[in-house]
Amino acid sequence: MDTQPKPLNPLVKAALEFGPLVLFFVIYQRSDIFTATAVFIPVILASLGVSWWLSRHVPRMAVVTAVVVVVFGGLTLWLQDATFIKMKPTIINVLFAGALGFGLLRGRSYLKDLIGAAMPLTDEGWMALTKRWALFFLFMAVLNEVVWRTQTEEFWVTFKTFASPAITFAFIMTQFGLIKKHGIEGSGPDGA
Repeated sequence: MDTQPKPLNPLVKAALEFGPLVLFFVIYQRSDIFTATAVFIPVILASLGVSWWLSRHVPRMAVVTAVVVVVFGGLTLWLQDATFIKMKPTIINVLFAGALGFGLLRGRSYLKDLIGAAMPLTDEGWMALTKRWALFFLFMAVLNEVVWRTQTEEFWVTFKTFASPAITFAFIMTQFGLIKKHGIEGSGPDGA
C-alpha cells in the first residue's frame, strides 16, 4: 500500500479547504445556523477523508480544525446554542498562536517544521515569520470575538466565510518581503 504523500492539484486543495465553509454559508442562507452546523461537521470530516484518499496526507492544522469543529459544532447542536460555533474560530486561532508561541519560547519555529521543505528560509527568517503568524492568529482570534459579540449572526457568518479568508490572504501577501529577504537561494524544488 502506497503511503507516500502525493501533491494535490491546487484547485482540489482549495475546494477541500474552503468548500465546507462555503457550504456552511449556503446552508445558513437557506436555513439556520443549527442546520448549517449539522451539515458542516460531516462535510469537514469528509474533506479530510478525501484529502487523505487523494494525497495520503492530511495537514495537522486541518486535523486540529476538524477536531474543534466537531467539538464546538457538537456542543452547538447538543445545547442548541450558537455561541459555541461562533467561538470555534477564536479557539482555533488561539490554539495555533499558542503552539507557535510555545515553539518560539523554546527557540524553535514550528512553522518551519510544518512547511520548511516547501519554503527554504534562514533560521532568522523562520523565527520572524513564526512571530508574525503567531501575532496574526491572536489578531484573528480577537477580531472574531469582536465580530460575533457585536454584530448580527448573519454578519458573523458572512465575515467568517468571506472576510476572514480575505484578511488571511492579504496577510500572506504582506509576508513576501520577509520571505524574499530571508530566502535561501538554490534550495527551490527545481534546484535554482
